[in-house]
Amino acid sequence: MDTDWALTDTPSPDTPRWFKGCAIAVLVLLGLTGLGAWGLAEFEKGLDGYGQLDQSGPAGSVADPLGPGATARYEDGLKVTVSRPRPEPDGTYGLTVTYDNGTDETIHPIGESPDAGVSAYSSAPLVVRAGWALDDYSSEATLNWLNSREAAAGLVSPLSPDRKRTVPVRIRPNGEGITVTVEVTPPTASFRETAYFQLTLD
Repeated sequence: MDTDWALTDTPSPDTPRWFKGCAIAVLVLLGLTGLGAWGLAEFEKGLDGYGQLDQSGPAGSVADPLGPGATARYEDGLKVTVSRPRPEPDGTYGLTVTYDNGTDETIHPIGESPDAGVSAYSSAPLVVRAGWALDDYSSEATLNWLNSREAAAGLVSPLSPDRKRTVPVRIRPNGEGITVTVEVTPPTASFRETAYFQLTLD
């Protein structure tokens, strides 16, 4: 007696089900790892108040100052740019300082007091002085900041998020070829690192 066996063929998928599951698990794991790294970086920034400089070239520190035309970038989104100094026919030099508020808060670039906001001789939120960044105000070279009052008046008012403000700076040095240091420390409720710019008056 002949018995016919009926064979049932079940088509197998091209890709095993376990492989698809593993691929999805790996993608989810990579996404969570990236999100965790981003969150950790933001947490570290938050610990120091977002007031650290975040530079890709020179650090902007007193030992590694930025050059003319460079921009100091803070972790909270604030950017400050100091232009290259240009000589004027009367022996003075002009440059500009630009504040670009990329933060999510209104800032006061030099604080709320124009008298204490700028200086050519001592510590202030904006300092334009003669000498190298490391000279610490003891340089033999001197300069006269001719429009410090006007610069302070232009920077004392609040600067809203996503707005820029540029002020001109006019200085008269006591000689040619001297070095000028610009120090920028925009006030904040927590910590703000000072950015140093070092310029040579040709």
